[in-house]
Amino acid sequence: MRPFVPKDFQVPATLETAEFRLRMLTIHDVVKDFDAVITSVDHLKIIWPGGKWPEGLTLEQNLIDLGWHQKEFQIRRSFAYTVVSLSEETVKGCVYIEPTRKSGYDAEAYLWARQSELANGLEERLYNAVREWLDEQWPFENVAFPGRGIPWDRWSEVPEDPS
Repeated sequence: MRPFVPKDFQVPATLETAEFRLRMLTIHDVVKDFDAVITSVDHLKIIWPGGKWPEGLTLEQNLIDLGWHQKEFQIRRSFAYTVVSLSEETVKGCVYIEPTRKSGYDAEAYLWARQSELANGLEERLYNAVREWLDEQWPFENVAFPGRGIPWDRWSEVPEDPS
């Protein structure tokens, strides 16, 4: 299996705008992350249609999930970033950068903003910032944003790369 990112690639620690910061999601974010997730359940079901998450999520299960994301980041298998206010008081969402098996793509990116931030357009600004960041600072040629850049029904029809 080929590595997700080249061995010598320096994974960006942060992305910061005038409005928010992305940094590695860790177990230390569990309480604020849990609050963001639990107050955004209806929105998250739209982001990942057909999925069960975060139905029935507990604080303990969220801690386990965050530990898994943190370890995956450390071993460079996938990259989960928390989206926080610049003061770090509030988790505003998450960004996930993952490998893909889909033909013609070398990564998949998913993101969501806290439901209370949707009316002010944060999710669209986050999407634009992440797209630009991936284009400029990451080693990918073609990143898919399922449910955003490519509709879910079309995404499910993209064949898997046989290699």
